[in-house]
Amino acid sequence: MYSGSSDGESHEAVAAAAQRKIPPASSMPWVRNLRRYIGSGVGLGPEALMELETKRILLDIFKEKQQKSAAAGTIPSFYKKKPEEGSISSKVQRLAKCRFLKKQSDLLLNTDDLDVMWVCLRENCVIDDATGAEKMNYEDFCHIQSICTEQIGPKCRRFFSPSNFMKFEKDEQGRIAILPFYLYVMRTVSLTQARIDMSEIDEDSDGFLQPQEMQQYIHGLIPNLAQLRDMPAAFVGTYCRIAARKFFFFCDPQRRGKACIKKILLSNCLQELMELHQESEEEVTDTEQAENWFSLTSAQRICDMFLALAKDMNGGHGTLSKQALREYADGTLTDIFIERVFDEHVGRGKGGGASAREMDFECFLDFVLALENKDTPEGLTYLFRCLDLQGRGYLTTADIHTLFRDVHQKWIEGGNYELCIEDVRDEIWDMVKPADPLKVTLADLLGCKQGGTVASMLIDVRGFWAHDNRENLLQEEEEPEEE
Repeated sequence: MYSGSSDGESHEAVAAAAQRKIPPASSMPWVRNLRRYIGSGVGLGPEALMELETKRILLDIFKEKQQKSAAAGTIPSFYKKKPEEGSISSKVQRLAKCRFLKKQSDLLLNTDDLDVMWVCLRENCVIDDATGAEKMNYEDFCHIQSICTEQIGPKCRRFFSPSNFMKFEKDEQGRIAILPFYLYVMRTVSLTQARIDMSEIDEDSDGFLQPQEMQQYIHGLIPNLAQLRDMPAAFVGTYCRIAARKFFFFCDPQRRGKACIKKILLSNCLQELMELHQESEEEVTDTEQAENWFSLTSAQRICDMFLALAKDMNGGHGTLSKQALREYADGTLTDIFIERVFDEHVGRGKGGGASAREMDFECFLDFVLALENKDTPEGLTYLFRCLDLQGRGYLTTADIHTLFRDVHQKWIEGGNYELCIEDVRDEIWDMVKPADPLKVTLADLLGCKQGGTVASMLIDVRGFWAHDNRENLLQEEEEPEEE
């Protein structure tokens, strides 16, 4: 049907087309003109022009960084200068931070969402016949997730991941209790909100809070804490100083003047502060109020104590001298310990010299925190610097003898029986069991779990009395329980 000539012509046409080279797109005039037109921004709207300008700026910055990296070799830059206050970069950074924190806050569950989740958990769980606890297996867990997503929204979905389910203790049937899961959700939301609030206060966005920023955060919490709502307005500033100082005592061990936000969130201090959310102080005993550093009762006690010492012994100048501090705790602390506190933890005054050295309110708060938290690493570190008379990083038998000599003197003046200093020294050595039999280090005191007791025996005659009468005190504590 088809002639050979026509078939040959078709093959020749294909070969000729193959031999002709199709020019690249960049060489076509209409492509070049279109690119030139788009690049000039002619005919584009304001948003498109802004995107185009942003792209150009970012491209220039990228090229500049590439040139600097090439010139600097393989060493990466490790310091970036912060933008100047009031500059465009500073304003853009602050605006971006505000938008990011607002977005993160919108993703959190609010009080109504948490109430809805609790209702969903209780309505779709099963009751354990043996314990009566409300539990759910993984199928219930997934079913509750779908219900919560419908009623709350997708922001609750992240709590219902398989990994979260596996975090909780399961019974023989693979079920978990709903209460621990709900408390986990509440604590996660609370900590995330606290981190957002602290990040908003963090002016330089370095992840650390300065003392005044921490005080600002606590000031904002006061209206939300039931036990602090009735605080006198004149006492708010002082209270914030007292409360913030404990955060820095435990979260800033190097005394750099700033505390890491992450460390604050994970510390026991924040949990202790949040305990004041309880609606009525009647639910808390007087002892618990006194032991909680952040309670109004405790803060007023500390403030009154400082004012009384400053007024009686220092003319009301707002600072404490060595003589004034000796009256602390009814004068049971030794003179050598007071001297060492001023040597190690109190800065010199403007006039210079030892006589000009005075303890201000912040130093006094650290002093009280150390004495009331002797069993913590932070408190014991504070006290060990005072006990280390030679600044060598360890205590010798001579140091123990020197420190306890003042305690022994107060012990005899109090009308107690005679005791041998060498026997007490040997008892302390047996309590600590140091790695080096000739030296007691801070690590030894922390490792023996009795470091706080040892420190009390060496600085406070009342602390030694408590150790000497520990069996009688323990018996007195057990008697009410037996009744």
